[in-house]
Amino acid sequence: MRNGEYGGSDGDMKPFRFGINVRDGKSRAEWQDKARKVEGLGYSVLLVPDHLAAMLATIPAVMSAADATKSLRVGTNVLNNDLRHPVLLAREAATIDMLTEGRFELGLGAGYMRIEYDQTGLRFDRGGIRVERLAEAVPIIKGLLGGAEVNFAGRHYRVTGHTIHPLPVQRPHPPIIIGGNGFRLLTLAAQEADTVNLTGITFTRGGTVPDMSGWKVAGIDERMRVVREAAGQRFGRLELSAQLQRVIVTDRRREAAEELQQRWKQLSVEEILEAPYVLISLTGVANRCARRRPSRRGRRSPSHRSSRPPNSRDAGGGSADGGSRQSYRTPRPCRFACRRAAESTARTCSSPAS
Repeated sequence: MRNGEYGGSDGDMKPFRFGINVRDGKSRAEWQDKARKVEGLGYSVLLVPDHLAAMLATIPAVMSAADATKSLRVGTNVLNNDLRHPVLLAREAATIDMLTEGRFELGLGAGYMRIEYDQTGLRFDRGGIRVERLAEAVPIIKGLLGGAEVNFAGRHYRVTGHTIHPLPVQRPHPPIIIGGNGFRLLTLAAQEADTVNLTGITFTRGGTVPDMSGWKVAGIDERMRVVREAAGQRFGRLELSAQLQRVIVTDRRREAAEELQQRWKQLSVEEILEAPYVLISLTGVANRCARRRPSRRGRRSPSHRSSRPPNSRDAGGGSADGGSRQSYRTPRPCRFACRRAAESTARTCSSPAS
C-alpha cells in the first residue's frame, strides 16, 4: 500500500498485512523505541487502542510513533465515538494524515466499556443507540475529510456549513476501520468502512460480562455472511480483519488451550485452537497462518493479522500492552509481510503481563 492510495477493484487480492496494538510507554524514548522496533520487524501498521485506563492517550501516541518512524503506518484501534464529536475527530484525522504524509488509518467504534461511561458521567445507551450514533458520525467524518461542506441534521448530530483545513493526504480519506462484533455494527462497517475489524467479543449485562460464543465456527460464519450481504458489490474491496485477543508462544498448544478453557467456559479446547481470535504457536503468527488448511482459508482465513504481544491477558480481563488484528480475504494464497511476529513481540513490544 503506497501513501495516498488504498483499496482496489473487486478482483484484487490485498497483500497479507501484519500490525500490532501497542498502548504503553514509560517515556518518550521508550515509546518511540517500540515504534522503531515494530517498523524494523516488518509490521505494516502500529495501532493504539482508546480506553480510559492506564495507557497512553491515543492521538498523541499515534503522532509520536509516526514521528519516530519512516514508513510504518499508524492508526487508532478503535476510537470510542461517544467520547468525540465527529467534526473535531475529522479535523484531528486530517491533520494527523497531513503531518504523517499519508500514513494514518482511522479506527472507529461505538464504545462498549460501561465503566468508562460511568466514570465520565456519560449515559451508557443500549448498543443499538450507540451504533446509531456512530452511523451518523461516519458520513460527517467522511464528508469533511473528502473536502465537502457538510450540512447534517440527524437524531444525534447537527452540523451546519462546516469544512476543514488541512485536508488529508490520502484521498478521498484515510482508510477507515470500524471494529466490533454485533450484527448492527458489522453491517455498518461492511457498508462504510475500508477495514471491517471483527473483535470476536460481545459484552452483555450492561457492558460488563464478555461473551465469546461468537468464536465458534457457526458464529464466525454468521458474521461473515452478514458482512458479505451488507457489503454487496464492495465486498471485494474490503479488508476483513479479526482481532487476536490472545497470543501465546509455546510448543504445548493443547495444554495452553486447556488452561484457557478453564476461564473460557463457553468454548471447547478444539474451538479455542481453531478460533481466529487466539493464536497459540511456537513458530510465529505468519508461519501459523501459512499452514492453515486451504478449505478454511476460503471462508475464514486471514490476509491481515496484527499480533497482540504474546502471553498478555485476553480482552476479557484486559491486556498488558495491546491487541491484534487479522484480516480475512477470498481464497487465494496469502503473501506474508512478517515472518517473526509472535516470537519477536515477546522481546520487543510488550510490557510484562500483570
